[in-house]
Amino acid sequence: MPRYRLLVEYDGRPYHGYQAQPGLASVQGSIERAVKAFCGEDVRAGSAGRTDAGVHATGQVVHVDLAKDWPPETVRNAVNAYLVPEPISILAVELGVGDWHSRFSATGRRYRYRILNRSSPPALEQGRVWHVKKPLDAEAMHDAAKVLIGHHDFTTFRDLACQAKSPMKTLDVANVFRDGEEVILEFASRSFLHRQVRSMAGTLAEVGVGRWVKADVQTALDARDRRACGPVAPSDGLYLTGVAYD
Repeated sequence: MPRYRLLVEYDGRPYHGYQAQPGLASVQGSIERAVKAFCGEDVRAGSAGRTDAGVHATGQVVHVDLAKDWPPETVRNAVNAYLVPEPISILAVELGVGDWHSRFSATGRRYRYRILNRSSPPALEQGRVWHVKKPLDAEAMHDAAKVLIGHHDFTTFRDLACQAKSPMKTLDVANVFRDGEEVILEFASRSFLHRQVRSMAGTLAEVGVGRWVKADVQTALDARDRRACGPVAPSDGLYLTGVAYD
């Protein structure tokens, strides 16, 4: 049974997250319905990451197992046709090799968080950015983000409902930079805890507006206590931008 690897882009606003849930709109459910409409098969669309409600993706990776050996471009085009008019697009399809799995074979995940930093609210980007009116010091945020790089106990930045067995994670990348009216935060790790990125983004925003300094971020990390975390950033600005495989 061939396994197909799908590169997927989606706007997370209409969905209650990636994972299928009874009675609720989900990215997984929409993809599974489109596949069935195409080939008549009931499939489970596994993914590299179960993004939360309202979270977007430009580089999500999904796999589906089909009984028939279809050309990858046929799968891409047919699934896209049955996804219309939903804000989900299959960007590319290829065959998975060996025992490749979208989640368990992943060696890294990359997220981007977008903050619109201006007085006026977004008109065209509503639900796609976090609007922060107060001026943000992106350089101070970037300097404070260095505290988070490395292997740490990230309990402070872990949602209470997180089901991960351990709070220990290795953060490989934590960058913050300004691009016009936007402040961009980028994070990369083999894997993340539930709402870790949004928790880190909200904490670093406290540095940006001047309420926290770098030492406060270090203190929060060292506390290993969820109560020490800054405000959790909304889902609007978060994007899964890439998944790495060996």
